[in-house]
Amino acid sequence: MNPLRALGLAGLCLFSVSTLAAPVIVAEKQPLNLHAIGMFFVFVLGTLAITWWASRQTRSTADFYTAGGGISGFQNGLAIAGDYMSAATLLGLSSLIFAKGYDGFIYTVAFFVGWPLITFLMAERLRNLGRFTFADIVSYRLDQTRIRTFAAFGSLTVVCCYLVVQMVGAGQLIKLLFGLDYPVAVLVVGALMLVYVIFGGMLATTWVQIIKAVLLLAGGTTLALLAMAQFGFSYETLAARAIDSHAIGKAIMGPGSMLADPLNAASMSLGLAFGIAGLPHILMRFFTVPNAKEARKSVFYATGFIGFFFLVVITLGFSAIVIVGTDPQYFVGGDLKGALIGGGNMVAMHLAKAVGGNLFLGFLSATAFATILAVVSGLALAGASAISHDLYATVFKKGQASEKDEMRVTRIATIGLGLVAIGLGILFEKQNVAFLVGLTFGVAASTNFPVLIMAMYWKGLTTRGALCGGCAGLLSALLLVILSPAVWVTVLGNAKAIFPYDHPALFSMPLAFLVIVVVSKLDRSARAEHERAAFDDQFVRAQTGLGAAAASAH
Repeated sequence: MNPLRALGLAGLCLFSVSTLAAPVIVAEKQPLNLHAIGMFFVFVLGTLAITWWASRQTRSTADFYTAGGGISGFQNGLAIAGDYMSAATLLGLSSLIFAKGYDGFIYTVAFFVGWPLITFLMAERLRNLGRFTFADIVSYRLDQTRIRTFAAFGSLTVVCCYLVVQMVGAGQLIKLLFGLDYPVAVLVVGALMLVYVIFGGMLATTWVQIIKAVLLLAGGTTLALLAMAQFGFSYETLAARAIDSHAIGKAIMGPGSMLADPLNAASMSLGLAFGIAGLPHILMRFFTVPNAKEARKSVFYATGFIGFFFLVVITLGFSAIVIVGTDPQYFVGGDLKGALIGGGNMVAMHLAKAVGGNLFLGFLSATAFATILAVVSGLALAGASAISHDLYATVFKKGQASEKDEMRVTRIATIGLGLVAIGLGILFEKQNVAFLVGLTFGVAASTNFPVLIMAMYWKGLTTRGALCGGCAGLLSALLLVILSPAVWVTVLGNAKAIFPYDHPALFSMPLAFLVIVVVSKLDRSARAEHERAAFDDQFVRAQTGLGAAAASAH
């Protein structure tokens, strides 16, 4: 079987649009992709060298969690882009545009639109108020013990859901590139993740993200240029030929069946737009820069890189309609009306082979693995910091833990998360994991984001309001995902879903905000009055940065 199929399965596991989710199909071992293996080893050896260097620079908890706050805005912008631009973006969204045209474009907009929100409302305050985790901000004037416990639980829920998706995708990719058994492939990925995080911390993770972002931007741009060369670099020509080549003709240039239900479309859009503002591994990146100015620069650069990459993905999808969609060699049995070899998420890889040959395909294969490994490392670090900083150092030790003890707990937590990720990755090998992406964004948008934004901007927020609202968002998002078609029908095998929509955010996020406001308004306790009064001090620090953690000196 063609080695391209390996990447199809990885893309299937990572495809983040749960409305198109299908059961994960586990394929047999494939012939070795020597080009991809060679580039894979180059990447791994290079990043291990970075980890060795980073381990020599990491001397404190600040170094480990946030690279000492010494990352520049441009570097952090690339790293944030590396966190957000995934194999799902390259494989899944290009395939969606190939199949649905304009509908796929709407998905790219939904993935992107959350970044201006972070730029104008959150970046500066995140850096001025936080130190290691977003729980630092939420608990600034609220009850440290209860709020940090809740925030850590929410963070770990998001981290574990995302880790499962990434580990399954990475395991399938390594299995099919090297011919390894799936459990062994998952162990390889988990071992590399543990090395990067335990020894290099945030500094190593940041540079892995930067390298991955550069590779993905370079690979995607090169592929787009090679494809556009066949259309004289004219989008008008590309659009005309895509309309002529696609089975539904001009309909690909307008809204289609995927957006037929406005409630489902709105819920999906809200989840993707506001979920990004509640992902702990993304929020953690704002503490790696020295000040609020660099935090704003980070989002400015990240928004540019991500926006450019999404334009590249759109170009790839429409180019593939003509180049791949009219070539029988990429379809099962040579039937242009049949299925693509390797599955629906293979479009970008088929396009790479069509315009760049096996060598370019190998490069994109290695880049896809680099993408997964970088995201897994960032997730593990975010989860470990929630355990060691929020739970151990602040809740259990009441701020009295030494840096040595906190670092020890962080590394133990990283090992624990790594073992959990490996175990869940093996357990979910044959399961549909797409619902976990919907759950991840639903929990982030309904739990972390409402509490975080209200903590930064609303004077009336109280501990009781934050806890009740956050729990309402968490439980409702979890329940609605379980009752949705992705789980109730696809995973549990029921005939009809109780909750008819794939994304919970339209219902769970407003519920979280409503409960936060109502409970906070009803809270007349002395502690609540003190928390409201403390907002003025928080506001001054949020605006000026006075008292904020400074960058470490090296």
